[in-house]
Amino acid sequence: MSRILNVWWDERLAGRLSQNRHGELGFVYVPEWLEAGDAAPPLSVSLPKRAEPFSRRECGPFFSGLLPEEGQRDAVARLLGVSRGNDFALLDRLGGDVAGAIQLLPPGVAPAVPLSPPAGAKPQPLEPEKLAAVLDALPVRPLLADEEGLRLSLAGAQSKLPVVLVNGEIALPVPGQATTHILKPPITRFPDTVENETFIMRLAGRIGLLAAPVEARAVHRRKFLLVERYDRAPGANGGIRRIHQEDFCQALGIWPQRKYAGEGGPALRDCFALLRRVAARPALDILKLLDAVIFNLIAGNADAHGKNFSLLHADAGTCLAPLYDLLTTVIYPELSPRLAMKIGKRATLEEMDSRAWESFAGGAGLGRPLVYRRVAEISAVVESRAREVACALQGGALDDAALSGLADTVAARANRCARTVHLA
Repeated sequence: MSRILNVWWDERLAGRLSQNRHGELGFVYVPEWLEAGDAAPPLSVSLPKRAEPFSRRECGPFFSGLLPEEGQRDAVARLLGVSRGNDFALLDRLGGDVAGAIQLLPPGVAPAVPLSPPAGAKPQPLEPEKLAAVLDALPVRPLLADEEGLRLSLAGAQSKLPVVLVNGEIALPVPGQATTHILKPPITRFPDTVENETFIMRLAGRIGLLAAPVEARAVHRRKFLLVERYDRAPGANGGIRRIHQEDFCQALGIWPQRKYAGEGGPALRDCFALLRRVAARPALDILKLLDAVIFNLIAGNADAHGKNFSLLHADAGTCLAPLYDLLTTVIYPELSPRLAMKIGKRATLEEMDSRAWESFAGGAGLGRPLVYRRVAEISAVVESRAREVACALQGGALDDAALSGLADTVAARANRCARTVHLA
C-alpha cells in the first residue's frame, strides 16, 4: 500500500506525492490541475504537466531539493526518528512550509488560507530569552524539527529557521502560516559569518545587483542574520502570499547531493542555457547572471553552486531570483578556495586572465566585449563601494574590525579582478 502526501498550491490541489511499499517515490498531477491550463503551472521546469506519473528519478530531485542537506539533514532525521535518506518521511514531518508556493500535507488536511493565519491563531513575538534559546538550539535542533506544531523546511547545509515578523519582532509561525523571513545564526566553526554575509549581501545590493534584503540583529550578545524571503509577498487583509520558486538543480532535475559542477551538477553554461530556455525576459536575466558570476569571483564566494541560484515563477513570468547566501568563503582556510562552478576552466581569481574570460563568454553564449566591460565596471564599483558599505554597518551589532577586514579583502580582490581583462 502506498503512502500519500497531497501537494497543494495555495488552496488548490496540484498533485500527489507517493511512496510505495518498496520505498520508491512517485508524483502525479491531479486531473483538475492538468485541465486548468496556464492557470495551473507545473511545479518545476523538470516536471512538465502530463497525465503519466513521474518516477523517483524524475521527481526525486525536486522534492529532495526542498529538504535540508548534509549535517542538517542528519540532525533532523535523528530528531524525527526517520532515515536520513527517506525523503517522503522527512517531507511528511517538515512539508507544511517550504520554498516556493507549495505545501505537502497528509490526506484529509486542508491548507490554511494563504493570505492570513488560520482563524483565531496569532503568532506571538518571542521574548528575548526565548529568542536566545532558539538561537542556541538551532545548531543541534535544525528547523526546530521536533517542536510541536512546526512543519518547516529549507534547503541548504547551514543552520536556519523560517520565521514571521509581528510588528518587527520575530515570532514562530502558527500551523499553516506562510513564513516571511529566515533567521540564520552564526556558523559556529567559522568566525564572523554574520558580519560576512551581511556585508557581502549589502554590497551586492549597493552596486545594483538584485539581492535579498538582510538585517543583522543581536539578542543577549548573540548575533544573527534576518533575511527577507523573496518567495513571499504581501496579500490581501494583511496576509502573506506564497510565490513559487525553484533552485537551478531542481529545475534541471539534478539531485541536491550533486549540486557541485565537479560532481555532475550544473556548470555555468547550463545555468545560462536554462535562463535562455525558460526566462520570460532572457536577455535581462542573462545579464543579471553574468553580473552575479563576476561579483561572486570578486567577493570570494567560492560556494556558489547550482542550489545557490534560483528561478522565481512570479505573476509576470519566470525570472532569475534575487541573490542569496552570499559570503566570502575564501577567508576560511578550512574551505576550498576553488569555485564551485569554474569560469572559463579556471577555478580561482589568481588563475583568471583575459583568455579565461573569453572562454567563459563563448561557453555562456555571450559576447567577449560585453564580458570584458562588465568585469571592468563591476570591479571598479566594488572597489569604490566596499569600504563605504562596511562603514555604514559599523557601530551596531556587528564587529567593526571584521567588517573592515572584509572590505579590505574584497576591495583588493576587485583590483585584482580588474587586471584580468584588457579592454580594446
